[in-house]
Amino acid sequence: MSLPKPPLTQLEQIIGYRFERQSLLKQALTHRSAHANHNERLEFLGDSILGVVIAEALFSRFPKVAEGDLSRMRAAIVCGRSLARLGKKKGLGDYLSLGQGELKSGGYRRESILADAMEAIIGAIFLDSDMDTVKQVVLGWFDEQLETIKPGASQKDPKTRLQEWLQARQRPLPEYDVVATQGQAHNQQFTVTCTIEGLPEPLLGTGTSRRKAEQAAATSALEQLQVS
Repeated sequence: MSLPKPPLTQLEQIIGYRFERQSLLKQALTHRSAHANHNERLEFLGDSILGVVIAEALFSRFPKVAEGDLSRMRAAIVCGRSLARLGKKKGLGDYLSLGQGELKSGGYRRESILADAMEAIIGAIFLDSDMDTVKQVVLGWFDEQLETIKPGASQKDPKTRLQEWLQARQRPLPEYDVVATQGQAHNQQFTVTCTIEGLPEPLLGTGTSRRKAEQAAATSALEQLQVS
């Protein structure tokens, strides 16, 4: 039997926003394994809003930095791992609604689930308020990263880092393949494999876009290569 969840008012204090329609927050915390009214549409919305807010902040903070470095800095801030760290810091796993299978497999700790829920919360805040409000909330969450991030190669996304790691060792580049697509056209979940010569099995990644799934697979591949 799972432990009772803490009240959502506690999470509202943690994220710095009180909902007028708490049903939006409940939906944002609901994984597709738990209920048909899950958070993937909110995640889609929140992903777009997050990208715009962080892009504008970087554009203002770095007026002389070229597009390539701005893109890499944005990717470093809004990537799944960054969002998952933020979710863990806020104790988000304690509030998630997951199906029994995800609960048994530790889904409340899984980076992809935490990251998706953080994006869904952003989408929910937007629908409950307006763009100015959600912008202030998001900038508050990422204030430390925005203050410390600098232009440079360290901001490269997982696919780029994996490619460069392989090239530096004169190994063949990875191959990405979409092996499953679930959901309707406006609300899809992609599963991608990343096949690398020398690894016994392809690495899997999932996401609400092919790009996200490929980045997740590349992240898993980097982790395995670094420990093998």
